Amino acid sequence: MSRLHLFDLDGTLIHGSAAAVEISRQLGVEREIDRLEQDFAAGRLTPVGFATAACELWGETLTDAIVTAAFDGAPWLDGIRDVWADIAARGERCAVISLSPHFFVERLLAWGADAAHGSRWPDVPLRDRVNPAGILDAGAKVRIADELCAAYGLERADCVAYGDSMSDALLFAAVPVSVAVNADHHVRDVASHSYTGRDLREAYGLVGARVR
Repeated sequence: MSRLHLFDLDGTLIHGSAAAVEISRQLGVEREIDRLEQDFAAGRLTPVGFATAACELWGETLTDAIVTAAFDGAPWLDGIRDVWADIAARGERCAVISLSPHFFVERLLAWGADAAHGSRWPDVPLRDRVNPAGILDAGAKVRIADELCAAYGLERADCVAYGDSMSDALLFAAVPVSVAVNADHHVRDVASHSYTGRDLREAYGLVGARVR
């Protein structure tokens, strides 16, 4: 039986950081994005509110070159491409579903993800307003997982979810196997497995699938 492996991005594939943080570091506005991240974590900002505020913070100073530098310089877990290559070799599928901007998330397609879904922010440079309809939330992760299952001829029962925080809790509740990766209590206490470390191959091994 095939499986669908569903990966969060911020705090999961990126260790201790997030796409917005890495972009802000390139722009020299780490303190400002940290305040927004705190407000989002505390529920004072919705996903739409966070995206709107971040776009206002970055504005037209954000370029493709800066996004590339942020992506390349992010503290990625070791072994991501190895894990995704092994998933493909087994005839299984992998996807990234993240609330982070699509222009960052979709770069992971080049690393071997079968699908990469992020919030649809305005294109770079950020001249347009955020369209709330394109911004993902925790519930959207479950919806996209269902859409991917339908596309690949799979069921929720065939899914494994990897995540680290409250935005992953609904997805963890919807699938039978989950791995909390460097996670907080929102998902660590409900996950099938828990992993702390810097190598995705080790987290992947917890679901009985060693990289060959």
